[in-house]
Amino acid sequence: MFTGIVEELGEVTAVERLADASRFRLRGPLVTEDAKHGDSIAVNGVCLTVVGLDGDQFTADVMAETLNRSSLGALATGSRVNLERPMALGGRLGGHIVQGHVDGTGRIVERTPSEHWELVKVSLPGGLARYVVEKGSITVDGVSLTVVDAAPDHFTISLIPTTLALTTLGIKQPGDPVNLEVDVLAKYVERLLAAGPGTDPGEPVA
Repeated sequence: MFTGIVEELGEVTAVERLADASRFRLRGPLVTEDAKHGDSIAVNGVCLTVVGLDGDQFTADVMAETLNRSSLGALATGSRVNLERPMALGGRLGGHIVQGHVDGTGRIVERTPSEHWELVKVSLPGGLARYVVEKGSITVDGVSLTVVDAAPDHFTISLIPTTLALTTLGIKQPGDPVNLEVDVLAKYVERLLAAGPGTDPGEPVA
């Protein structure tokens, strides 16, 4: 479980392309300082398992399912990435509940800079718009953000200087892909309402 509060701007140091998967080596001095084999680290909002550690770098295997559903397949050596360790029980929940399970990918449509912040429009893939509401939460490349405006095919977010400086959202350009994770609570509510009171959610709904 994550909060969407990015801890570190890391870097991809190596990519090994396999037949139906990829192996990434990533540098992140902060997130690796207490990491162990088998731990989870969110990379651009995608929950990955640490399969190897070497100093301030860790290795993660990314299966075809993850590559197909996220933008991780576009990463190359030198790519910057947002890194976050799992939430510690008893800690502050600074963002919102984030699973690291990407629902789809969008693209940066346009950026409108201001003196102290920047408004960014992001496209929405079909089927996700119903989970995105004005002033609700959404995770973009692993960053917990508040939706400014929501439309059927896009939404906008307002980025403060800290977010621009410390995450990849400061360097993403129009056309660049981003990973999106909507609020899991909204999906559970939709599922339960569709089933109806006293209905087994696993049963077909007429």
